[in-house]
Amino acid sequence: MIILHIIPTVNPEYGGPVEGIFTSAPAFREQGCEREIVTLDLPTDPWVAAAPVPVHAMGNPDPAYHAWKTRIPLMRYGYSPRLVPWIKENAPRYDAVVVNGLWNFASFAARKALAGSGVRYFVYAHGMLDPYFNRVDPLKGAFKQLLWWGSEGRLINNATSVMFTTEEEKELARTSFWPFRARSLVVPYGIVDVEGDPAAQTAAFRALAPEVADKRFLLFLSRIHPKKGVDLLIDAFAAAAGDPDLNLVVAGPDSVGSIAKLKKKAAALGVADRVFWPGMLKGDVKWGAFRSCEGFILPSHQENFGIVVAEALACGKPVLTTNKVNTWREVESGRAGFVENDDVGGVTRLIERFIALTPAQKAEMGTRARAIYLEKFDMGSMTPELIEIFRAPQAA
Repeated sequence: MIILHIIPTVNPEYGGPVEGIFTSAPAFREQGCEREIVTLDLPTDPWVAAAPVPVHAMGNPDPAYHAWKTRIPLMRYGYSPRLVPWIKENAPRYDAVVVNGLWNFASFAARKALAGSGVRYFVYAHGMLDPYFNRVDPLKGAFKQLLWWGSEGRLINNATSVMFTTEEEKELARTSFWPFRARSLVVPYGIVDVEGDPAAQTAAFRALAPEVADKRFLLFLSRIHPKKGVDLLIDAFAAAAGDPDLNLVVAGPDSVGSIAKLKKKAAALGVADRVFWPGMLKGDVKWGAFRSCEGFILPSHQENFGIVVAEALACGKPVLTTNKVNTWREVESGRAGFVENDDVGGVTRLIERFIALTPAQKAEMGTRARAIYLEKFDMGSMTPELIEIFRAPQAA
């Protein structure tokens, strides 16, 4: 069986969707399922050659296009004259096609090439149908409704199945755009279990960030973006001053250029010497950060799944998060961490509740975290079920 994934980019900075495809590739291969990807990347982009699965890079090679793309926000939607013809010609040779994400030229091209074609295709919304985005930017929400009528709605409503990672994401999606007539399905999602030498991974992180090598810290690891609530985290960390030996590591790519402002906030609140910014972490360095932290914190305003939550649980780390991260119920019911509202008071309570735990209680919570990962988010054990979904002719 061969599956084609359509996604805007395989740049790791794109976040969870790419990470999910890459990390689960070995588990799919063990079940006799190969995967390929078509993207809007250029063949010369370094992340194309580094990808662990074959990538067909159909990006627009015109230098003038890329020069204007940096100046005109609307052009960041993407465009390539090569993508639609490629999908039309090649999609029939795959057993299934998976469209990852919405509101970009890759999803537009998928609609043009696949809707009504007879090709079995699936859509992963990846949280992009959450009404949160319409609330925070009503103008953009109105523009998306127009796109829904012209393209995205037809892509969704004609899919063999629209795949959601949680029941909560599925129900929220119904309320965002009209008309919504999709065949919706909640499917297994997670990560393949962490491999490698824990000691070597810890050493790799300490070598990269020697300033926290011998310190206790909470870890935030994700894109640094307003929806992730990093500003709340800095305020809350300063307010929860009950443990002056506890530090904070904020790791991830600065996707909208906000780190400078956040650093000023930390300095104004008197905690700049306890907040560290190592940048984007990958591979053993990333796993070393998880293994070295006391707990993982994700104070997001919206998160359809949060692949980093599964990664923290896999490493046996307590998770501190908000009730806007759609995996919060699993964390709370499994007593694998704490859940609060996505405001300064809520995030402050997360930290204060964690600080109040004894070392033994933190260790017990970490043990429960690992158990929840194995029960709910171990992609290695869930892959056969997911492959059967791709084989099925149609979801209910």
